[in-house]
Amino acid sequence: MNLYYELLQYPVFSMKEVNALYSSERTARAALGKLLKENMVLKIRNGLYTCVSGENGGPVANRFQVASAITSSSYVSHHTAFEYYGTVDQVFYEVYVGSETRFHDFEFDGYTYHYVKEQMKEGIVSPEFSGGVRVTDKERTIVDSIKDINLIAGLEEVLSCVVSVNSIDEAKMINYLAGYDSAFLYQKTGFIFNEYQTELGVSDDFIKICNDRSGNSKRYLTNGISEPCYSGEWKLVYPKNIKQMKNGGIEDAAI
Repeated sequence: MNLYYELLQYPVFSMKEVNALYSSERTARAALGKLLKENMVLKIRNGLYTCVSGENGGPVANRFQVASAITSSSYVSHHTAFEYYGTVDQVFYEVYVGSETRFHDFEFDGYTYHYVKEQMKEGIVSPEFSGGVRVTDKERTIVDSIKDINLIAGLEEVLSCVVSVNSIDEAKMINYLAGYDSAFLYQKTGFIFNEYQTELGVSDDFIKICNDRSGNSKRYLTNGISEPCYSGEWKLVYPKNIKQMKNGGIEDAAI
């Protein structure tokens, strides 16, 4: 038996997969240790491994597969989910991982994997032919990113990603918003979708639902607004040039 070729079928594996190939755990550990020493297998973190590709010398597993295997409940979330769906212009080296089970942040192959506390079980999908990837669907990704806009990607990047999403399912959006049951989240989401209604192709009914459930409090859309404007309709303070924002600044055409 060639252990390396047996393990190649798993983008990410643990001792469980190795033990299944041997009569004793001691023999299995010795065989895995040999592959690690020969640099044919890489240790991702304690108890988690991936094979080294014979083609490029890098890990077989990509960052999305690694994120999905960290715990039994882990999945790709927030900005990293937008990266998975191809709505991001550039690669980020921070990987955001939702999980019911907490884990310590760690680095592997140039990426830092960050734990994000799971707050909802709905909206996690396993795309076909993804090699074990679990990721929030587009609508859940939008809602999560708006909810945590000050904690992860920031307003400009979130707007850039959201506007790049095609065919948004309004029923799913309403379902996830209801799951979080936050007036501020309805307020932020409704305001953004109202500003970009044409680009996103959402209905007036969706905007109205968000408005009706947004409460009466006056709030700031995001932190650190240098040129504030106020929306009386949404009771929200927002940046003056919000429609020209993209990727951390003002688009060239607006300058």
